[in-house]
Amino acid sequence: MNKHISPRLNRRAFVIGTAAVGAGLAIGLDLPFGGPAVVRAADGSPEIGAWVVVRPDDTVVIRIARSEMGQGSLTGLAQLVAEELECDWTKVTTEYPTPGQSVARKRVWGDFSTGGSRGIRSSQDYVRKGGATARVMLIQAAADAWKVPASECAAANSVITHTPSGKTTTYGKVAEAAAKLSPPADVKLKDPKDWKLIGKGVKRLDTVDKTNGAMIYGADIKLPGMLNAAIKDCPVFGGKLKSFDEAKIASMKGVKKVVKVGDTAVAVVADTWWHAKTALEALPIVWDEGDNAKVSSESIAKWLAEGLNNDQPAYVGNKNGDAKAAIASAAKKVEAIYSYPYQNHATMEPMNATALYTADKCEVWCGTQNGEAAFAAVLEASGLPADKCDVHKVMLGGGFGRRGQTDYVRQAVMIAKEMPGTPVKLLWSREEDMAHGRYHPITQCKMTGAFDANNNLVALHYRLSGQSILFSLRPEALQNGMDPAAFQGVAQSGEAAFGYSVPNLLVEHAMRNPHVPPGFWRGVNVNHNAIYMECFMDELAQAAGQDPLEFRRKLMGNHPKHLAVLNAVAEKIGWTTPAPQGVYRGIAQVMGYGSYVAGAAEISVTDGSKIKVHRIVASTDPGYVVNPAQVERQIAGSFVYGLSALFYGGCTVKDGKIEQTNFDTYNSMRINEMPKVESVMVPSGGFWGGVGEPTIGVAAPAVLNAYFAATGKRIRSVPLRDQNITFA
Repeated sequence: MNKHISPRLNRRAFVIGTAAVGAGLAIGLDLPFGGPAVVRAADGSPEIGAWVVVRPDDTVVIRIARSEMGQGSLTGLAQLVAEELECDWTKVTTEYPTPGQSVARKRVWGDFSTGGSRGIRSSQDYVRKGGATARVMLIQAAADAWKVPASECAAANSVITHTPSGKTTTYGKVAEAAAKLSPPADVKLKDPKDWKLIGKGVKRLDTVDKTNGAMIYGADIKLPGMLNAAIKDCPVFGGKLKSFDEAKIASMKGVKKVVKVGDTAVAVVADTWWHAKTALEALPIVWDEGDNAKVSSESIAKWLAEGLNNDQPAYVGNKNGDAKAAIASAAKKVEAIYSYPYQNHATMEPMNATALYTADKCEVWCGTQNGEAAFAAVLEASGLPADKCDVHKVMLGGGFGRRGQTDYVRQAVMIAKEMPGTPVKLLWSREEDMAHGRYHPITQCKMTGAFDANNNLVALHYRLSGQSILFSLRPEALQNGMDPAAFQGVAQSGEAAFGYSVPNLLVEHAMRNPHVPPGFWRGVNVNHNAIYMECFMDELAQAAGQDPLEFRRKLMGNHPKHLAVLNAVAEKIGWTTPAPQGVYRGIAQVMGYGSYVAGAAEISVTDGSKIKVHRIVASTDPGYVVNPAQVERQIAGSFVYGLSALFYGGCTVKDGKIEQTNFDTYNSMRINEMPKVESVMVPSGGFWGGVGEPTIGVAAPAVLNAYFAATGKRIRSVPLRDQNITFA
């Protein structure tokens, strides 16, 4: 029974219901509970609050505002609602409301954005309250029918029982009456010790449809009379479209129209996508590439290296004591420079969106990590008001942060405007997708550590030089010019805080923004900061003649949660016991997205250049674990992403363009290269952390530290392919 269905609200009931909204929950949202008219789903079933629809057969439809892209949030969010609702989990299904409907209802479903590992942790409170409120209303409806106090009734498994008499009824039988009630002013959420569904590894709600091919992704959308579009943007970021010769392809098979898209791109619309792509490749195009065509990886690296000099301006993100003075007077100093490249999201499904535009309506069907941002892009590109636009979310064929951007949505609408009344599906080619990403930011880092005569670490200077994602994508979030997100994993406090105590510490960022646009790439700044800091911690331990684990422990007395996950992973990997002959270990820890994580790897090395990762272990403390089976899968998936980035993930720039335009030059690890993954969950409660991204950051440094243990050689730049190091 469990599955995900596409949302279809009855428009007439929707309008009537929202015109008669009662009071909402006190959660910062105007929830349209109650009122004289019942808000109904397309099949006529009543809403019991915005989050829950109950059908007569006791099927419970739970609304999910966040996007599902493989991470499992859809199932986890449904678990949160169902826990408080006390419904029969075997009869639960889910659906996406649209951002247009949400805006019309005063953002009743809150934030649609799905990124930063926030899908569950940022919405857990109000979605649980949505479930609890629906339960209270259903119980009240049953009590009213029996003419008994609601306090004498209880609910479990979608059955309401009047405890003194033993009478029972089901949610489906009282849903109609419950939908007419005013919601309670406040509801009490369960104590975590009373959870029955949260914390259980229930099966995902979307697996069956993904397995049998029934799941609909953006690339699968088919509408009556639909045409297809292929697009080509200027290959140099910042360049423009100068001209194109439409006459050369006008007679090619299937071609309907050639469309200029903004100032930088051109698209061909045809009866099939292949015809559109073939014609586009034959279209003579002249680009104005501008000065950025002179930029190369070498020129970018030189510019970033200059930012490592202390005489260059930099923003301070974390500081105590006087690191520079302590380093100057230290008994011993250790210095190292690391670097990290551009990396592509490389989602399996390229960017795409289907748009239908008329003079008084514009609708888009697409996979998006932020339905509201996509909705805003539709409004801007169409020029129509909010009540005449909508976005229908479908399953994402990979997101990783890339589909948080809306460039492809805007393009689809601009093309559709040239074909009024005809739906047009825009699908990027793989080459277009790779050449026009929003890349993991490029950085370099110079680190200096200082010891006293007793080999105690007395100072640490961490100087980062490179791009700011916020400068490019959210400049309003900069703090007096500084990008606070640049310090993820080494910040003074917050959800990505530094896990060591050093008497004199200076962490700073020399912001340098090349023309290649950065983006939120799964794990974001934690990824490179964890490599820099955790590999350098091993270098410092070596300089002090100390075990890498023990060296870290001495600096973590004031960071008990960081230390707890480090100890957990050390115990699981067997750090204090000898590794098998020829096998070497590495360890790392970091905090990201509100969670504390650590990783440890066991590897062997052949001929100094072939690495076999035998085993990799992660420990995580996300506060609470909603679905432990899904957390295990997220950790394993994060290691696929992290290890692929370590071995293969690097984009280079030549003549202002990204050179890697398909999987032949931008590889991903294969199943036979995947190590055994083990997970240790140590949820300490009291906070909600993320799961999908934090453990990515510890994969690479754990392997790199193990590589040093095996070979005595430090690797300070990635990917390993550039060091001629591969999987064994």
